[in-house]
Amino acid sequence: MRTSLKDFRARALARANVRREYDALAEEFELLDEILKARAAAGLTQAEVAARIGTTQSAVARLESAIGKHSPSIATLKRYASALGYRLQVRLIKEQGLTTRSTRTRARTARAG
Repeated sequence: MRTSLKDFRARALARANVRREYDALAEEFELLDEILKARAAAGLTQAEVAARIGTTQSAVARLESAIGKHSPSIATLKRYASALGYRLQVRLIKEQGLTTRSTRTRARTARAG
């Protein structure tokens, strides 16, 4: 029996621990998606972006592949965005339903776990 990726994903996400980790990475995947779409829209290769920002193609590849494994600086993201004709915008968005106290408790719990 051959299992498709779609079936595998559905089975994996049915597990609470997998779903929790998957959801935790959603923002990173959204950012990666934006980065890749912006470069595609600009019609540039990784090598061309690298030349524009003064780095190597492999550094651009790392930036585009996994933000969680390699956290680029805001300055690097600004240069990348500028090379594509964009500007970087970083914002803090208040989580709904969390008070300042519950936010602190959640942060302490995350550090302890």
